[in-house]
Amino acid sequence: MTITQLSYVLAVAEHQNFTKAAEKCFVTQPTLSMQIQKLEDQLDILIFDRSKKPIELTEVGKKIVNQARNIVNESHRIQDIVDQQKGFIGGEFKLGIIPTVMPTLLPMFLKNFIKKYPKVKLKIEELTTEEIITRINDGHLDAAIAATPLENDSIKERVLYFEPFMAYIPQNHRLNSKKTISTDDLDIEDMLLLEDGHCFRDGVINLCRAFKDQNDEHFQLESGSIETLVKLSNEGLGMTLLPYLHTLDINEKTKINLKKFDAPSPAREVSIIYHKSELKMQIIEALQEVISGVTRGAIAFQNVQIVSPLPK
Repeated sequence: MTITQLSYVLAVAEHQNFTKAAEKCFVTQPTLSMQIQKLEDQLDILIFDRSKKPIELTEVGKKIVNQARNIVNESHRIQDIVDQQKGFIGGEFKLGIIPTVMPTLLPMFLKNFIKKYPKVKLKIEELTTEEIITRINDGHLDAAIAATPLENDSIKERVLYFEPFMAYIPQNHRLNSKKTISTDDLDIEDMLLLEDGHCFRDGVINLCRAFKDQNDEHFQLESGSIETLVKLSNEGLGMTLLPYLHTLDINEKTKINLKKFDAPSPAREVSIIYHKSELKMQIIEALQEVISGVTRGAIAFQNVQIVSPLPK
C-alpha cells in the first residue's frame, strides 16, 4: 500500500470517474486504474462499484476513503515539519474567502502579504461557508476566511477581527431621522437581504429574531450582492444592513444614509479557519499577522456583540 495509491483512491472518490481522476493526478487513466486495482487485490475487497454510473464507493470503500484522507493529510505533515525547521514560508497555499468578505478584505492585505512573503503562491477562491467547510475537510483548501463561530469539530478558528453591522437607511425610511438605531428598531419585513446561502444573511436574520418574534415569510426582496442591496434601498424598497468595511467604499453623497447601532454594536466575528490537522501553520500564522495588522487600523469599534453566522 502506498500514499500514491491512496491519493488515486481519493481522486476517484471525488470525481466519481477514473478518467477525470487521472487528469487531476497528472497520470494516464490505465496507470491510475492499475494502481487502484492492485490495492483492491491486496486488501481483497472492492473500493468502488464500477457497475454504477457515476462510479460509487462500496460501504467498505467509504470507510477506506475516510482513513485514506487522514493518512494522505498526515503524510503532508512531514514536508511541513521540514519547512518549519528551516523557517521556510512558501509553496502553494489554497485559500477560500466568503463573498461578503472578499471584495473589502482582499485589497487591504494581498499586496502587503505578497511583498512580505514572495515565496508563497496564493490560490484564492470565493466560496460560501458551506463550500469552504467541505473543501477543507476534503483537503482541497489549506485555510479560509469566514464568519465564525462555526461550531464544527473538524475545523479550528483564529479570530482576525470583529466587524460591526451598519444600517443603511434611505431618506424616505421611517428610521432615517434617527442618529443611531437600536436592534429593537429592526423590522425584518422591510429589510433587504442577501440571497440564501450567504452567512451574512443568516446573521441579519438572527439579529432580528433575537429581539422580536419574526419569521422570514414576508421578505420583500433578496439579492446576490451587497452593492445591489444599497441600490435597491436607494430606490425606496427598504433598508439593509452592511458589514462595516463595505461602508468605507460608499460615495460621500449616500454616506448620510449610514447609521451606527447603539452600543454594544452587533458585529460579526471574522476568522481564519483551517483543518484540525494543522498543516501549513507557518503560512496560516503569517496570514493572521498581516490581516490583523491592516484591519486593526481600519476598524476602531471596541464595544461589540457577536452575532452568530449559523442559520437557526
